[in-house]
Amino acid sequence: MTRSISRSAARLAAVQALYQQDMEGTPTAKLIHEFHDHRLGATIEDATYAEAEQSFFDDLVTGALARIEEIDALIGDNLADGWTLPRLDKPMKAILRVGAYELLARRDVPLATVISEYVDVADAFYDKREKGFVNGLLDSIGKAARPA
Repeated sequence: MTRSISRSAARLAAVQALYQQDMEGTPTAKLIHEFHDHRLGATIEDATYAEAEQSFFDDLVTGALARIEEIDALIGDNLADGWTLPRLDKPMKAILRVGAYELLARRDVPLATVISEYVDVADAFYDKREKGFVNGLLDSIGKAARPA
């Protein structure tokens, strides 16, 4: 498996993990352990999940959760007037949180790659309008986090 596929799988799994944590309040260590043992590369209900790059997954999940207040403030600052973070549904918040973390902390990954990857993740959950929302918001965050 190529590195890009295993990283894409890690991104999707990280979004799922943050969603689960938001829904259930699962402690980070337990959450990561559960994904390592039961999700990454597993077959669940006849669907086989791609093998994810575990260290990358771990960094995305632990990093996003550790910096969640900073990330949420950054997302909130880049929302259109009249929009607040609580107005976003939980899958959207998870996508934006992991994407924003990667933009902030993983400068080894090009800006365009990060944005494109999370637009692809959004495609698994949403229609075209929401994909455009993810693209625009992460682009704004990327410009703030990585000034040229």
